[in-house]
Amino acid sequence: MAEFSLDLNEEQRDLRDWVHGFAAEVVRPAAAEWDAREETPWPVIQEAAKIGLYGFEFLATCWADPTGLSLPIASEELFWGDAGIGLSIFGSSLAVAAIYGTGTPDQMVEWVPQCFGTADEPAVAAFCTTEPEAGSDVAAMRSRAVYDEATDEWVLRGQKAYATNGGIAGVHVVTASVDPELGSRGQAAFVVPPGTAGLHATRKLKKLGLRASHTADVFLDDVRVPGRCLLGGKDALDERLARARSGQRASGQAAMRTFELSRPTVGAQALGVARAAYEYALDYAKDRVQFGRPIIENQAVAFALADMKMEIDAARLLVWRAAWMGRNNRPFTAGEGSMSKLKAGEVAVAVTDRAVQLLGGAGFLRDHPVERWYRDAKIYTIFEGTSEIQRLVISRAISGVQIR
Repeated sequence: MAEFSLDLNEEQRDLRDWVHGFAAEVVRPAAAEWDAREETPWPVIQEAAKIGLYGFEFLATCWADPTGLSLPIASEELFWGDAGIGLSIFGSSLAVAAIYGTGTPDQMVEWVPQCFGTADEPAVAAFCTTEPEAGSDVAAMRSRAVYDEATDEWVLRGQKAYATNGGIAGVHVVTASVDPELGSRGQAAFVVPPGTAGLHATRKLKKLGLRASHTADVFLDDVRVPGRCLLGGKDALDERLARARSGQRASGQAAMRTFELSRPTVGAQALGVARAAYEYALDYAKDRVQFGRPIIENQAVAFALADMKMEIDAARLLVWRAAWMGRNNRPFTAGEGSMSKLKAGEVAVAVTDRAVQLLGGAGFLRDHPVERWYRDAKIYTIFEGTSEIQRLVISRAISGVQIR
């Protein structure tokens, strides 16, 4: 019988320590400044690119790990440093995952390097799928893609909301409906190359948290892209649409496949935020003296910290299980991917809230980073599927009933 172990191997430990060092030495010292400026931290992205932390080779190495744990491990450590900067560094990976998951080998070779640029001049990429009237309801997508046979071009029209790196990205990956009557089964993903006319973002959105990560609405006004920009190619799309029209079961659609690949990693990001707040609160409780003794000696404080640690560790096990299952092609028969993101996101909110409370008035001040972590944590119950949507996915998986 094969040996079971939760010990990280040497490569995983080295990866964890390497990313943690970058987070401690480069990310954390810059975090408050870029949060206050609400700007993309290009100098930090450049530093990450120079050491090999930003680029496809890094992602490919993580994805190649047969345990599936390398990317969650790296994500937790980087987001322990700061979630806004972390998303600026890892935000391109969602577009890359879409290209990698649905694109042809030629498309991967052409577009993936352009998602990152070079170490001297890094670029970012954007994955654009959410819409003002179609967030969780992916089937209600209004963006359209129409094929122009005369020019072998696709014409994209519509609006995307809350796009990470939207407008400042070189490469945008955009989902659109090619056959509205088929709902989500009639959608496809397209690469919009750098400098393509008709794609624009009117303004950067102001956010509660993740302020160092650029977010914008993206407008598609008769955006024309060559036929080769349809991810997977037209023959594969036509075959998939034909199956859908004949009533055959589909293997999924572009946006949801990308989210399925990313949910455990998003959960790991939330874990990094939660762990940062827990560790800070623990150190504060050991040092803060009230009534002649450190507050950690008060049972209420000690028990709160014990619960924080327990919940973080429990969430990490769910994240690691889902990451392993995804990497080894195990089906999420009980919504395990959604479980991991749901639990980690809600733990992040609860732990950062408790950290602010344990610091008291100090926790409400920008003198301490817990207020920033508290603001950053909330997004993890919202983006890439709200907590309610995750529960819907899980409940449908375990019941077999189309719960609404």
